[in-house]
Amino acid sequence: MIESTFNETRDRMGKSIAALEKELKRVRTGRASLSLLDGIKVDYYGTPTPLNQMASLSVPESRLINIQPWDVSVIKDIEKAILKSSLGLTPSNDGKLVRISIPPLTEQRRKELVKVVSKIGEDSKIAVRNIRRDSNELLKGLKNDGEISEDDSFKAQDQVQKITDEYIKQIDEICKEKEKEIIEF
Repeated sequence: MIESTFNETRDRMGKSIAALEKELKRVRTGRASLSLLDGIKVDYYGTPTPLNQMASLSVPESRLINIQPWDVSVIKDIEKAILKSSLGLTPSNDGKLVRISIPPLTEQRRKELVKVVSKIGEDSKIAVRNIRRDSNELLKGLKNDGEISEDDSFKAQDQVQKITDEYIKQIDEICKEKEKEIIEF
């Protein structure tokens, strides 16, 4: 029973780490990345459609993203969707291809992005701590129901804390790596 609690705790905390990594991919660094366009939906004949399901996306250079729609009649809609997004990027088109030039980050923008990364990391730590709380409450419930002894409950809570510390450390490392990537020129 205690072991299954540990496994569930690790599984849920692992999902928090995966969510953190996915969220950090959307934070812009100085390089072009297709993950910047994740979440952009284009109005395609009245239906919000993910951009990657209606066009070929590529990164031919480190500061350029090319979007080649399969239906050229939606180029204007693609441009509108990119302009409406919170990316702050300006697309240009030649009638067949939409190009997004990624400008170099200013020092001030880099500092803002580092703060954003810190906030995302802190939110992930809060999620991990909430999982720890849930696990500890489950263990206390097992103790109160007489399924485990008080000593086993305390030992199990210690183990949950060790698991939590391990995942918090992973979050810190992931965030430091992303901050380093942002600060690099």
